[in-house]
Amino acid sequence: MEIDGFTVEALTPARFDDLGAVLGEGGIGGCWCMYWTTRTTAEWRENCRGGSTAPNKSGMLDLVAVGPPPGLVAYDDGEPVAWCRVVARSTLPGLERSTHFKTDLDIEGVWSLPCFVVRKEHRRRGLTETLIKAAMSFAADHGATALEGYPWETTRDEAPMSIYTGVASTFERLGFQEVQRRAPHKPMMRLELEA
Repeated sequence: MEIDGFTVEALTPARFDDLGAVLGEGGIGGCWCMYWTTRTTAEWRENCRGGSTAPNKSGMLDLVAVGPPPGLVAYDDGEPVAWCRVVARSTLPGLERSTHFKTDLDIEGVWSLPCFVVRKEHRRRGLTETLIKAAMSFAADHGATALEGYPWETTRDEAPMSIYTGVASTFERLGFQEVQRRAPHKPMMRLELEA
């Protein structure tokens, strides 16, 4: 799909190398966007070992192979420049181990946007907002009734790794509303989706 001058595509096996181009050879310290998928932080840390050959990489590759696509890749003139994870919340057990994001709210039909990565040379171009817009459409097309994000609420520049979940003001601009807050800087935000 074309959004804001970028092309956004679902991550498929044929596009897996494009994810690697966005995350870098080591998959951002071996994470490969698997943090929220693992049941314990210790398991995630162990699976990070090896960077470009980390078990997390093969875990993500397995998710891509089985489907549905576990996220979206944004392209600028054919070059992969950004990524977001977007999946059913129920597939992310790490959210329930999180002090900030475990919840008593109904999660049936809720999809999650737990992380974003924008290549350094493409930051400050609105790519997080572009990916959120694409995720809204993608999640609705896959039966989601709501989309949830876990952004930082900040008025100052943070280190890029600190804001891998996005910034609250971006979500607010797109109509997301706070539904829970268990830390001053970490609201949980949702957007109801139209079928």
